Amino acid sequence: MTGPLASIRVLELARILAGPWCGQLLADLGADVVKVERAGAGDDTRQWGPPFVEGADGEPMAAAYFYGCNRGKRSIEADFETPEGQALVRKLALHADVVIENFKFGGLKKYGLDYESLKQVNPKLVYCSITGFGQTGPYAPRAGYDFLVQGMGGVMHMTGTPDGPPLKSAVAIADIFTGLYAANAVQAALIRRAETGEGAYIDCALLDSQVAVLGYQALNYFVSGKLGPRMGNGHPNLVPYDVFPVADGDIIIATGNDGQFRKLCDILGAPGLSSDARFLANKDRVQRRAELTGILHGLTRKFTRADLLPKLDAASVPAGPINSIEDVFADPQVIARGMRVDTSNPRARGGTTPGVRSAIVIDGQPAAAERPAPDLGEHTADVLNDKAWGG
Repeated sequence: MTGPLASIRVLELARILAGPWCGQLLADLGADVVKVERAGAGDDTRQWGPPFVEGADGEPMAAAYFYGCNRGKRSIEADFETPEGQALVRKLALHADVVIENFKFGGLKKYGLDYESLKQVNPKLVYCSITGFGQTGPYAPRAGYDFLVQGMGGVMHMTGTPDGPPLKSAVAIADIFTGLYAANAVQAALIRRAETGEGAYIDCALLDSQVAVLGYQALNYFVSGKLGPRMGNGHPNLVPYDVFPVADGDIIIATGNDGQFRKLCDILGAPGLSSDARFLANKDRVQRRAELTGILHGLTRKFTRADLLPKLDAASVPAGPINSIEDVFADPQVIARGMRVDTSNPRARGGTTPGVRSAIVIDGQPAAAERPAPDLGEHTADVLNDKAWGG
């Protein structure tokens, strides 16, 4: 099936994660994404291992990290510091619909590859700049890193246990959210271009993205004027909504309304708990969080995971296990949805490389490019001879 962006050509001058994540999503949706990498070195994440993907010859290829965000792309090499490399990028930009770059603020201007320069070559270009802090403001010149931005953007202050240190997410959420916002902005700009003929300059920042996804947590502060404490796995607005112990481990119970709480109490053998004046409504339960949680812990410990979870599911009480990544990809729902994709790759041992598809399904077709992440410079000759790219 042809992807919805099959007519779109994307020139990716990006490395690490946020920019490549945007490019991979566009590739999954069918775009022809040409990744321009530093001659001789390539994207830094090619070396971010172990683990490394094993080649058919038994030798290591690029790191698993690189394969996680560069599916579906073609790779060419260029040295931006040379006139030849700059001329190559300008030639490709002439035929591109989109440019994605995540150099430091102003980093491409000295090479004549910034938006204003490439706009002279291709006025209809949609040019997406991804930086740590955006193109304006006092922090614009700073380099941005996901870990730092998680701290600066408020999420670490809220993450962790009340008596423990602040914690970052195990997933690079600032980078990934920025990649998602960038891909969304690119597609919006392409729609506008189809209507007006105008190109666009997109300014995406890691800090903006991290702040934007604070969502209801920010609203809680705006409305109350109070900073909530770190709550571990608890929810500031709902109780019970947490991790609960069972006889053989832990599970998640996430009630969202009073009816679900009543069903939970019935299943736990304490029907009177839901009619107790102390816990009657969610606002009461939030105020008496510690008291109720202690009571519930005593009740849930009487059940095994395999006994309690099916009962909660049958009663439509939101609950679930805490899965390892191994558990995730053995889960029947994840298998049924085809979230793991094994892409044909004759260069790799076994002839395939694994990946995780995007979370997009259109007309029953999951969005996942069939091309594996490329070897460094693998497609240089192909791209330079491709008529669509001016070859």
